[in-house]
Amino acid sequence: MGAAVAAREQDLGLARRAAGGERVAQRELFQAHRANVHHTLFRILGSNRDLEDLVQDAFLEIFRALPSFRGDSTLARWCQTIATRTAYLAISRRKPPAIDLALVEDELPDGADTRRHVQVREAARRLYAALDRIEARQRIAFALAVIDGCSLADVAQLTDASIVAVKTRVWRARRELMKRAAKDDVLASYLEELGGRDA
Repeated sequence: MGAAVAAREQDLGLARRAAGGERVAQRELFQAHRANVHHTLFRILGSNRDLEDLVQDAFLEIFRALPSFRGDSTLARWCQTIATRTAYLAISRRKPPAIDLALVEDELPDGADTRRHVQVREAARRLYAALDRIEARQRIAFALAVIDGCSLADVAQLTDASIVAVKTRVWRARRELMKRAAKDDVLASYLEELGGRDA
């Protein structure tokens, strides 16, 4: 219990100093939580050319909201929640791109590892292309629970939803993805692999 209280006090202290405009504290907060924010955005949005801009957007929101941080959760979890909201806004603002789902390469270099890497990369690209066409809340729940492996309780906390709502969103996203996978063996196979990660 002592370690948890000390960590909470440390989070509160850092948040207060950063909210008060202390540059060193702001830099420390950014460096301590940048990887976590980037990871959350990447898991929800996939490889995205705007990812670095979205990390900056998330931190703008984090710094704006710092005065409201009360330490009810860890600073890391609080930043992750704001990153999730940033991803939701990014998804809401854009239209799904028209993506050709043809295989990228017919000829692959020799070697099982190289071949597997390219196959997984292509499968992930197809998955995120399909996720681009799914409702934002369902996509976020699926990405956090199935792709990232968060528990339903954690996803509920990050998205400010009930566990039942999260479970429903994951189920609906999976159902939509399976419809799309009916015409795409690569995506179907990848979804089957991800099936073991359901929370």
